[in-house]
Amino acid sequence: MSNNDSFVDEVAEELRRDRLYHMIRRYGWIAVVAVVGLVGGTAYFEYTGAQERAAAQAKGDAILAAMENNDSASRSAALNELPQGVVALMLEASTAVDAGDREAAIAAYRKIADVEGVQSIYVNVAAFKAMLLDAQDMTAEEKIAAFEPFTDVSNPLNLLALEQIALAHVEAGEREKALEILTRIENDASTTRGLRDRAGTLIVSLGGDAE
Repeated sequence: MSNNDSFVDEVAEELRRDRLYHMIRRYGWIAVVAVVGLVGGTAYFEYTGAQERAAAQAKGDAILAAMENNDSASRSAALNELPQGVVALMLEASTAVDAGDREAAIAAYRKIADVEGVQSIYVNVAAFKAMLLDAQDMTAEEKIAAFEPFTDVSNPLNLLALEQIALAHVEAGEREKALEILTRIENDASTTRGLRDRAGTLIVSLGGDAE
């Protein structure tokens, strides 16, 4: 009985082996194609990535070359010739500020919102910088209204906007309102150290008690 069982096991094992070899002969090409596809896909992505890195490096070199020009007007003109991406527009705005051309800087910052695929954080930062420049000619009341839209808690610049509103209240002689906002900034857990120091200094200068 034991010999019969052993013989049956050997036959079953041989049948399984034959089926396996048959499957390999019949479908082995699928595995080969899969391996070739994987290797080819990896090579393609590496090639594409290398092209993107080269393009980014070329763009960065062009921006740096433009920034090395000591003349502000020439730098601005050179930057304006570059692809209107976020970095180029930020640098163009900064160059315009250095040249004393506030309107050009504001225009450059506002163009960032039109860059295809731009992240919202860059749009918010650019809009805030444009508003800082634009607010120089505003009354205190106008500044408060202008920065109010930035104070939503979902906006990462909300505390900086509150700081500008507090300064506008100081300008308007509204000490208590300014102290209330500055205290709110100082007590917010997400306030950076620099902003907290500025808020505390202003609180003290207004006769309040800083943390």
